[in-house]
Amino acid sequence: MEKYDVAIIGGGSAGLAALKQLSKLGKQAILLEAGDKIGSKNISGGILYSKKPKKGKVTNVEDLYDNFLEDAPFERKITKYILHSTSKDKIYSMDLTTAHDYQSNFGCTVLMNKLNYWFAKQATETSQKFGGGIIPGVHVKSITWNDNGRAVIHTDELDDFEVKAIIAADGVNSEIAEMVGARSKFTPSQLYQGVKVIIKLPEKIINERFEISSEEGAAHLFAGDVTLNHIGGGFLYTNRDTLSIGAVYHFDSLLKNPVEPYTLIDSLLNNPMVSELIKDTVPITKEPDKSLPQEEQLKTRFDIAKLIKDWNDAREYYYTSTCEDPEGVKARLDSLEEQMTEKFGISFGIKHVESEYGAKLIPDGKRCRMEKPFFKNILFVGDAAGRGIFIGPRIEGLNVGIDDGVLAANAVARALEKDDFSENYLGEYYSQLVDESPYTTDMKQIDKDYLKIFLDAAKDVPSDIIGSRYGPIMKMMSSNTFRGIAIKFANILGYEKLLPMIETEDTYVKVPMQLAERLGKTVSTTYFPNTTLIGERISKLSYNDDHLSHIKLKETTNEFMKKITMLCPAKCYAEESGKIILQHEGCLDCGTCSQETEWRHPRGEKGVQYKYG
Repeated sequence: MEKYDVAIIGGGSAGLAALKQLSKLGKQAILLEAGDKIGSKNISGGILYSKKPKKGKVTNVEDLYDNFLEDAPFERKITKYILHSTSKDKIYSMDLTTAHDYQSNFGCTVLMNKLNYWFAKQATETSQKFGGGIIPGVHVKSITWNDNGRAVIHTDELDDFEVKAIIAADGVNSEIAEMVGARSKFTPSQLYQGVKVIIKLPEKIINERFEISSEEGAAHLFAGDVTLNHIGGGFLYTNRDTLSIGAVYHFDSLLKNPVEPYTLIDSLLNNPMVSELIKDTVPITKEPDKSLPQEEQLKTRFDIAKLIKDWNDAREYYYTSTCEDPEGVKARLDSLEEQMTEKFGISFGIKHVESEYGAKLIPDGKRCRMEKPFFKNILFVGDAAGRGIFIGPRIEGLNVGIDDGVLAANAVARALEKDDFSENYLGEYYSQLVDESPYTTDMKQIDKDYLKIFLDAAKDVPSDIIGSRYGPIMKMMSSNTFRGIAIKFANILGYEKLLPMIETEDTYVKVPMQLAERLGKTVSTTYFPNTTLIGERISKLSYNDDHLSHIKLKETTNEFMKKITMLCPAKCYAEESGKIILQHEGCLDCGTCSQETEWRHPRGEKGVQYKYG
């Protein structure tokens, strides 16, 4: 049997951080990734932060990867962070850039496919020196232990092999955690569901619309009527030449009032502010003359497709900050447009261009972080350990996972040096490191300084809008003296008792709508998006279909599964004759249905493969 020192399961940013750190420490480690290449299975909102906590220390992405800011393919550094309250065509905006900058070196928008691929390249270069590296296309199906305490990993694709320690970075739907009994599945009350679309838009048009330079980025958050009466909100982030637009909602809120996740996306896209930002000029083609021979019709279609591709490539380059010959490229664009209109009758209209649709579950660390993120010689990191930060509009996961990966690597390296992989030595030490992390403090306690930023941003909001329930609290919190006392008392009570009072329909829907109606500005638009059907969104994704389903139904008549027929982001479920049926081939591997199914990740290289992520 092959033997290795360490196996890391999962090739997201957390797993890659563990591999990179172990190789920095001169230790052998292999990383197993189910996707056919690193990045193809990963999706995020997403903003990656670099933090500078008031107390304690974290490992940031630029600490781990040399020349990250110079060489890494992140999208844009966020320089504007705005929260919008919406009600029909009225919007009230609060600038929360100070909150975004709080204890941050920077925050940058990212697309996980290319960023994780870059992380993997850096990690591979160092890990291979010590006999380790990355093995893609591998799905772990079970783990057992030898008499000597070493773990044996069984996969769908490789012969069994033995390791001294495991770092589980297999995401919020961690099969490793479930198969070894380290924790139960996260419940809907502990999770958020996130759905996202990628919208193409040329770089310079993004700059103009969002009033930023190519070195800047904007993050816009939304609450109010766009939520369709759910607890959560929408987001719009600028990438280099795309936009990430999505919706993030409490899973249990969606269960109480089921709505198709893509409907929440459409609600945001149809907000007049958003629709005006996403619109673009696109070619509109006509069908070839049906009287022509079939061969001639096919040739015409081919010629049109080639012309449109050439036009798109030229236009995209023309609007980049790196275009070296704008006059020459513009002349080519004009020539292509002339051919398109005169030869083929192509016109140009206003639409938005969706390039990718995706979804995932996100853990709320206030509710579901593992108190002991270990089991025997397995350490759990990032989403797999339920370690996500959700505090108002502040959402962090990538940076938490990277720091966890480094902490786990440090704990494993220490165990390797002592050849002690017991829970008392390896697991308890890692748990101590995690518990001392500033991120864990954020998941356990309210930060009075961060809260003050919100109070300052909301100082012009009339107290009668906030209502009798929150008005007195807001007034008390505005006093430095009382705020300190109140926060101490609140932290004694703990999030568990506070959250039902804070995270309500009033907070996310009613108050934002009143703010928009009373204080907001009317926003007009010239573009009204047509609804994009879910089938059209799914058809743009790339799949390597597996004839074996990675999901097995346990119950076909209960209320949860009936609601999943609406809440599945890919519409994989339907009800026939009172029973639930599953069509797994279009699955987004998000785990929305995992609570009451036998759910596993698809086998190696199978399932959905994201281009952007």
